[in-house]
Amino acid sequence: MPPCKRRLEAAETIGGGTRTSELTVPGLLHDDCSATHPMAAGSPFLNSLDLAKHGLEWLFAEVDLAHPLDDGSAGVMVRSIDETARGLGEDGPAWRRVFGSSSAHFDDLLEDIFAPIVHLPRHPLRLARFGIPAAAPASILARSWSTPQARALFGGVAAHAFSPLNRPMSSSVGCALIDACHAFGWPVAKGGSRAITDALASILREHGGKIETSHPVRSYDELGGADVVVFDLAPGAVAEIAGDRLPSRVARSYRRYRHGPGAFKLDLAIEGGVPWTNESCRRAGTVHVVGTFEEIAIAERAINRGSMPERPYILVGQQYLADPSRSKGDLHPLWVYAHVPSGYTGDATESVLGQIERFAPGFRGRIVETSVRNPADLEAYNANYVGGDIITGANTPVQILIRPRLALDPYSTGVNGLYICSAATPPGAGAHGMNGYNAARSALRGLGS
Repeated sequence: MPPCKRRLEAAETIGGGTRTSELTVPGLLHDDCSATHPMAAGSPFLNSLDLAKHGLEWLFAEVDLAHPLDDGSAGVMVRSIDETARGLGEDGPAWRRVFGSSSAHFDDLLEDIFAPIVHLPRHPLRLARFGIPAAAPASILARSWSTPQARALFGGVAAHAFSPLNRPMSSSVGCALIDACHAFGWPVAKGGSRAITDALASILREHGGKIETSHPVRSYDELGGADVVVFDLAPGAVAEIAGDRLPSRVARSYRRYRHGPGAFKLDLAIEGGVPWTNESCRRAGTVHVVGTFEEIAIAERAINRGSMPERPYILVGQQYLADPSRSKGDLHPLWVYAHVPSGYTGDATESVLGQIERFAPGFRGRIVETSVRNPADLEAYNANYVGGDIITGANTPVQILIRPRLALDPYSTGVNGLYICSAATPPGAGAHGMNGYNAARSALRGLGS
């Protein structure tokens, strides 16, 4: 496989969604976007590389995920499906029934899940077993459980899709992430998510590649007649850069590509950790903060209709529990974001803090410093995050299956030598590298390799 000669990065630093910065207090390491990496840990492509040799080390919190409720209880997920099921009490058998088989064979499933949609399945029966619950609306699959803890635990993971929970396919992202947890855990990268990027960049340079930062590309003419160009960009940006080189049908599809709701991000420096009422939350790398399944459904429906919910869905990352190197003494970095409507221009800070305070009384008094990024700030940070859409595309039933356009080869732009590999392509968002891997294979086929 010939080495990539040039990698052009518009920003001053490489990484996109896998950067890490000191956003509050010097010495505290905050992940700028992507923070917890179950799909990266299971990625066939990343696992084919010796990333440990290049400095990447996965670290794990004692509890992968906790979802607190107002009565002080919580739904709790750990890597062991048996331990998770025991913690869910009467709903444990149903949890094991839905996720047991698929998580036990998730390595095999990923060969199909991470592949382009149009392919000959390598494990058709296992893919079908996964696909039946994954295709259901989350509101339907949630009926598998009767306790509020299990229902909320599932719903909080399903909500990672930024999709209304009554929509077909809205279970798919949740099923994949839960299976990934039971197969690999939900790890963080030691030293921050930038360690993933740094390891990959090291391998690229080792193979003769060159990375140029602060090099935005606004026209195809700037690319100097390269044999192969692969865009890690949202479809609309590809259409703008490629201009009339694109077939008109492709350009129309790229310009019509739908983006989803946005994110509102807070990075906090907190003293002494978050005083969660529930003890498992104090040991969890990720905490979903919103309340019951019904509250999640209300919040996700609102943002998809363009309105800001009174009680938004919030993700809290406590990466420092697995990786103490991110902290400074008793001062810790807290990673927080809320789901908000696309292009939301308001200030959700008080809503976010109020949700956390709801499950962790006294939390506000521990905040030392705050950094805020609204959807416009996130788009300025990464142009792929149109309207604050940090997953680069609405997870509608159509776009989950067909993205960025209807084509046998979704990575091809219809122009020889020109490809797209962003999260707008299969298998979607995540620091797993499979979009680029699949696009590279497509490019090699185009070269006759």
